[in-house]
Amino acid sequence: MRSLKIITFIISLFCFVSESMAQEVMKVSLDDIIALAQKQAPSVQLAKTKLSNNYWRYQSTLANYKPQMVLDGQIPNLQRSSFQTTLPTGQQSFIRQASLGSSLGLQLRQDLALTGGSVFAGTGLSYLRNFELSGVAASNQFFSDIIYVGLEQPIFGFNQLKYEKELAPVQYSEATREYAEEMESIAMQGAALFFDIFSAQLNLEATQKNKINADSLFEISKGRFSVGRIAETDLLQIELSAMNANANLASALLNKQTSSEALRNFLGIKDVVAFDLTPPTKLPDYQLDKERAVQLSENNRSQSFEFQRRLLQADAQMARAKAETGIQANLFARFGLSRNAASTVTQAYKSPTDDEQINLGIQIPIADWGKSKARLQIAESDRNLEQLNIEQERINIEQEVRLKVQQFDLVRQQVALALRAYEVSQKREDITRKRYLIGKVDVTELNLALRAMDEGRRSYIAALQNFWLAHYEMRGLTLFDFVNERSLVKSD
Repeated sequence: MRSLKIITFIISLFCFVSESMAQEVMKVSLDDIIALAQKQAPSVQLAKTKLSNNYWRYQSTLANYKPQMVLDGQIPNLQRSSFQTTLPTGQQSFIRQASLGSSLGLQLRQDLALTGGSVFAGTGLSYLRNFELSGVAASNQFFSDIIYVGLEQPIFGFNQLKYEKELAPVQYSEATREYAEEMESIAMQGAALFFDIFSAQLNLEATQKNKINADSLFEISKGRFSVGRIAETDLLQIELSAMNANANLASALLNKQTSSEALRNFLGIKDVVAFDLTPPTKLPDYQLDKERAVQLSENNRSQSFEFQRRLLQADAQMARAKAETGIQANLFARFGLSRNAASTVTQAYKSPTDDEQINLGIQIPIADWGKSKARLQIAESDRNLEQLNIEQERINIEQEVRLKVQQFDLVRQQVALALRAYEVSQKREDITRKRYLIGKVDVTELNLALRAMDEGRRSYIAALQNFWLAHYEMRGLTLFDFVNERSLVKSD
């Protein structure tokens, strides 16, 4: 027994020294921990980066539906080479060429989400200088596209632009809800770690008190044993209780240090700190309505926008399959004014001629042995299956929210009951201890009172933790702050 005392004392001393090495004591509440976690926890930075990526992806998609202006050119384009050509006589010959060219063009293009095509307009100027070669004099030529407009339009084809335009805002709304949900998940993790330390803190305070009381009882019992008022078995039991109190104290110190390290790592705090927690005993006063909670969940959660996205993607696949089963046609039309073979820039913009170009390409499937029909049937079946899955998932989410609302009311009631039970157990332990000191009860009844008090404390802490975790869980399920009556979703 003496060796056990020494071991437990060494463990207690080690834990105490480790605890005292903390450079700073942070006195914080649950709200402080949540705010700190949502501000600087490493997982928050990941969530913010993911949201930022989705934001710029959304902006990039929106930019596709705005006019795109492109300036392109070749300055210079120098050629000195020989090439094979066919002479007017029909003979093949190698001819030497030496030229310097340059070109500059400006084009404005607008994609049309309504039709899936695009319109364009532009202008351009090209210059070519042929160097003197084989007795042929040097020459300068200019070619100008004074103005041109055109249209590119697929007919009967799949309109990718239309579905991308519908899909982009839904995807970004889904991303903002996912970010809000991740923030509430971080709040729940912070609350769980807070209560780990809070439980360890209360257990440490209780074990410290129990150790003092156990040592006092042991000293008193030794005096009683010496005068024959208690049996040796009772004295041995009390001595064992004192030794257990030492071991429990060492364990409580170690548990608090371990839980503190877990919270510190979660918050991303690099300095060694000790947490002094303010208990969140005051519960927020609000009532949950099942129908309102279901509606908030349906309006705010990322799953609602996920369902929209999945249906749009299924619709797009079905539309693509339909478009690929019939006639495919593409229309290209261009009209412009141009001037070529001008010797100066000024002449290049005088007396222009008109240019027209119209192309209509057609592809008609003759026989594919049912491949297109099968592809369409698969797309329709996938779309129907997705619809059924989404409907079932909606029902599951609604049932989950209703159940959580019902459980929330019960959890709130359990906190009050657990607190009253803890207060009663404390009073019982105090009365029993006083009665033991005057010899009215034996050590067995005292130990029962101590165990009841410890159990009452643990039950109260567990009830308090369950309430706050349920509180943050409801925030995550609805993305709504019921205390301040405001949405938790970042503005789209």
